[in-house]
Amino acid sequence: MLTADLTRLYPEAYHMAADGSWPSIARHGLLSTAALVERWEIASPGIRSSLLEQRRPDSVAIEHPEHGVAIVRDHKPINETALSVALIGMTPEQWFEVLNERVFFFLQRPRLESLLGAYSKAPQLVITVDTASLVAAHEERIELCRINSGFAQPHNKAPRNRQSFLPIADYPHRDRAVANPRGVDIAELTVLGGVPDIAADVVRVERMLGGQVVERLV
Repeated sequence: MLTADLTRLYPEAYHMAADGSWPSIARHGLLSTAALVERWEIASPGIRSSLLEQRRPDSVAIEHPEHGVAIVRDHKPINETALSVALIGMTPEQWFEVLNERVFFFLQRPRLESLLGAYSKAPQLVITVDTASLVAAHEERIELCRINSGFAQPHNKAPRNRQSFLPIADYPHRDRAVANPRGVDIAELTVLGGVPDIAADVVRVERMLGGQVVERLV
């Protein structure tokens, strides 16, 4: 895929984070779980393993005397049995490590709205960024994925392995005048390590409940 086509077809990208997390994200950047574990100086092997190599049934708050509190998102959409069936040449522990080394953006609002619907009991933070700005700054660490990598259920066990994530230049994408409204071409844009300067790419930051904006922060 050409970078120019990526930014033309998908001018905005969307990330959903925990409500209340914007001050920390604005200060430290939008960091992957692995990067958070390092920044928050989590030293316990057991805690590190639970955060980086295992399914998180619930979101986890981690604390640091200087950095404050960060929320690590749960893995509720992943059924471990379904994930084991879907994986090719990897263990679930290795897959969770792959997920935890990156941050995730949707490139089309229907996918964002579906995720918001799954977490509709409480407000969520939605960060909308300019795709061209994001790619210009971080293209060498961006990988695209055709599936929702954080979703595995008995009715949807899409095959996956490390090669499910591809650099922009290696990603197969049909030539299109406009993006497919069904969102079948790219499920996720991921950034390895995270986006430390996320504020530079932000278009808007909103608190949303379901599909409704509760409050605009930026």
